[in-house]
Amino acid sequence: MGALLEGRSLRLLAAALVVFNGFFPALWILLTSLKTETELVRKPITWWPAEPTLHNYVQAFTDQPLLKYMGNSLVVALLATLGSLAVSACAAYAIARLNLRHRQLILTAIVASSMFPLVTLLVPIFETMRSLGLLNTYTALVLPYVVLNLPVCTLVLVSFFQSIPRDLENAAMIDGCTRLGALWRVVLPLAAPGVFTAGILAFVNAWDEFLLALSLNASASMRTLPVGITLYQGEFSFPWPIISAALIVAIVPVAVLIALFQERVVGGLTQGGLKG
Repeated sequence: MGALLEGRSLRLLAAALVVFNGFFPALWILLTSLKTETELVRKPITWWPAEPTLHNYVQAFTDQPLLKYMGNSLVVALLATLGSLAVSACAAYAIARLNLRHRQLILTAIVASSMFPLVTLLVPIFETMRSLGLLNTYTALVLPYVVLNLPVCTLVLVSFFQSIPRDLENAAMIDGCTRLGALWRVVLPLAAPGVFTAGILAFVNAWDEFLLALSLNASASMRTLPVGITLYQGEFSFPWPIISAALIVAIVPVAVLIALFQERVVGGLTQGGLKG
């Protein structure tokens, strides 16, 4: 009994450390966003704001066009998510259902393609977009994000598609469905947890990405949220409370999205791991 209790205590301690490590940075940013500049530099450090203020949030929206940046990020992230799901669903279905030669080699290549650091791909992507005349457009970001999201989305969906009985698709095709029709009407609804998981991963990756957004869309009207937040810094000043307020504004949409689809995401990740 003592060993059982000790093991349970260790698991609870490990879980508490993981939760603390995940939530503390966001909590600290939130508390910082409610402090004044004077209180922030005061020593000793105050953990809780003595006089909480929302003035930093007002300044975050007035000092920079934060709503415009959020709109740009939302458009890019949504388009990239839809594109990633459309292409990865077809790729995953082909890998899971068609009798492809060297299937395992294809999966290995997909995994390997996701291991290249983004900085090594920056110059080729920039030159490609410039030659196509797509710089400073939504397309300049959407196309690379779709490509970068394909490996993880495809791998998540393959494990779900493999768990769906082929007889369901065969019955749909006997009733007149094409393969794409069976994929759309039968396979994707049954693999909904995996689709939600892949979609949220693609959305978060596109929402948070900084390097390509900075390099491909230099126009002020096309800046996304991660790039826009860096503009609060001055040559000799670093207004942490205002930057923290802008960061909280950037975190909220993702947090709300994950909260709304929490059960589907957790179910998708765990079921995908068991089925893969």
